[in-house]
Amino acid sequence: PEHLELLVREPKAAVDGIVNAGAIFVGEWSPEPIGDYLAGPSHTLPTGGTARMWSGIGADTFLRRSSIINLDEAGFRALADAGLTMARAEGLEGHARSIAVRLERRP
Repeated sequence: PEHLELLVREPKAAVDGIVNAGAIFVGEWSPEPIGDYLAGPSHTLPTGGTARMWSGIGADTFLRRSSIINLDEAGFRALADAGLTMARAEGLEGHARSIAVRLERRP
């Protein structure tokens, strides 16, 4: 759900079992309007069941991330056979060749 209010005897204990919710309001003193307007989290939350896949919008939504892959030769060689298999299974012969030419180099 977009908003989930836990109005149960042990609300803090119930939080750990929740996987898909845009915002969780814990206990009787945490009503949705306080969370939406004043407590700090973003009011822009996933709706229509999309909390299964997405989080609410926050500052990190607008940050750009990059993955950095930096293998040494031993690391490359440990992964090369699997990489060849996957590239060929996808029909990406150029990818497979980029691995194969490196394997042809002597250690």
